[in-house]
Amino acid sequence: MKIYFRLLSFAKPIGKFAGPYFILTLLSIIFNTLNYALLAPLLTSIFDPTAGKALIKPLSWADPLKDLNYFALLANKEYGTIGALKFICVAIIISVLLSNVFRYFSQRIMENLRIFTLLNLRRTVFNNVMNLHLGYFSNERKGDILSKISADVQVVQFSVTGTLQVAFKEPFQLLFYLITLFIISVKLTLFSMLIIPVSAFVISRIVKRLKEQAKESQQTYSNMISNLDEALSGIKIIKAFNAAPFIKNRFDHENQEYSRITRSMAKRQQMASPVSEFLGVMMVAGLVLYGGTLIIHHDDSLTAANFIVYIAMFSQIMRPAKAISDSFSNIHSGIAAGERVLALIDEKPLIVDAPNAITIDDFTDSVKFENVFFAYKDKVIAGDKEGDDTDKAVLRNLNLVIPKGKTVALVGPSGGGKSTLMDMLPRFIEPQVGAIYIDGKNIQAVTMESLRALMGIVNQESILFNDTIFNNIAFGKTGVSHEEVEAAARIANAHNFIMETDKGYQTNTGDRGTKLSGGQRQRICIARAVLNNPPIMLLDEATSALDTESEKLVQDALNNLMKNRTSLIIAHRLSTIQNADLIIVLEKGTVVEQGTHQELMQNSGLYKKLIDMQTFND
Repeated sequence: MKIYFRLLSFAKPIGKFAGPYFILTLLSIIFNTLNYALLAPLLTSIFDPTAGKALIKPLSWADPLKDLNYFALLANKEYGTIGALKFICVAIIISVLLSNVFRYFSQRIMENLRIFTLLNLRRTVFNNVMNLHLGYFSNERKGDILSKISADVQVVQFSVTGTLQVAFKEPFQLLFYLITLFIISVKLTLFSMLIIPVSAFVISRIVKRLKEQAKESQQTYSNMISNLDEALSGIKIIKAFNAAPFIKNRFDHENQEYSRITRSMAKRQQMASPVSEFLGVMMVAGLVLYGGTLIIHHDDSLTAANFIVYIAMFSQIMRPAKAISDSFSNIHSGIAAGERVLALIDEKPLIVDAPNAITIDDFTDSVKFENVFFAYKDKVIAGDKEGDDTDKAVLRNLNLVIPKGKTVALVGPSGGGKSTLMDMLPRFIEPQVGAIYIDGKNIQAVTMESLRALMGIVNQESILFNDTIFNNIAFGKTGVSHEEVEAAARIANAHNFIMETDKGYQTNTGDRGTKLSGGQRQRICIARAVLNNPPIMLLDEATSALDTESEKLVQDALNNLMKNRTSLIIAHRLSTIQNADLIIVLEKGTVVEQGTHQELMQNSGLYKKLIDMQTFND
């Protein structure tokens, strides 16, 4: 129940829904119960020929059924049997109308509550996912995250708020029915109460394993979504390697497993309803037998008209009881989905702003790495002793200064720590030992928003969104003019090819920019960085995946981008790095050489070897 109430907290302020819903539901229940209670005076008016001559007793509110009979007899005396019949029929119509009107507005309120809860829950989940550190997404399957945000939240919406609706309405409806049944006949009601616990026990046994099956179902569904996402993302590779049968079989395996679990859950859920209905019919049959015996033996505690009303109302008492049993079977799916959603909400980012973090608005001096250690594990111990944890570190005892306005290139063999070093600057990852300073300020004491605002990033992978070229260049900004976007595109050598597209800057780039070539996508990414106008540029293999012609266009765009800026470049092509002010050669997480291109070539060290081999692959 703790999970249920926590999920329900996303409906806050629940009071603005709960109060009106409770009042409207209560009125609906009262008039709905009155519909059946009016059957007694109706039957009396029709089948009792002496009803018009009956002696009128003073009105007493202690017994509502006698009060209804009083009004029926009064109408019979004043207007005759036909007049009384018309009076009761009008009363029943008005009662049914009011019951349904109040029920309609109560359902409207509950639907608003359901949508409001879904809105808050999905917003909270997505916001938390966006706040998580990048390392989380490396360890989790994207399909599993998508499943939690979409399917699991939807299950929570309908099962949890649906159960809330049942919890508000059905117990009160059941209570009103029971009170009325006790008023009609205490003997019959006590007799029926002996059978209800048996029905409840049977239903509980049927739905016992639903929660475990619901967890299995949601996990299998997330696996299926992950396979689907990977298949769509890698469709070109799948076709190139004739791997479609393998992918189909993998997806079909998860699909069949999901179907099996869903079938098993449906079997249990659907069994609860007919079983409860069968038990209800058995109870009605028993009541007809017992109540009929009382009528035949002329028991004064029960009249024929009241007995018919009793049976009609008792047949309806199974409806709220059935709704309650169904909600218990459905709540297991909601709780299981809720656990997965709350686990995602409870996931905390490992990299957060310090409590008293400051903002920085400008870059004026230098970036400094001081004794930086990093490894992709929980703990790194500084030191150089043989066999300690630093032997496995990606970066070890790294010291580096990047002056303002300089272009610094990082080169070295694969696994040397180049991308790791670059990812530390915007705090995508953090060193376990050592510190990084910007203008003498430890970046861990600076807000990430202001830190990243100083940086423009262009990666090897050109990341575009399924939107227009204009919106991709102006990404993350509002109120950007067409002139500003065009100026950025011209600097990035992108304006000419953009104008050659069907709709110019309003052309859609397609999913992940697939409507554009690799060089075009990269130049749009550069234009995005230009528009941001950051003082520090981080370029990670920005030209490695391009052909020679595209590389030249992109390289010219990068040269324009780096003018009057501090740049940190990872590259393996000589054309990209030979003009750098400083070249840092990394091997096994340490700086083995640094200097200009000419100086390093004269040293005949690792850099010259790499230049000769042209294998600056990260």
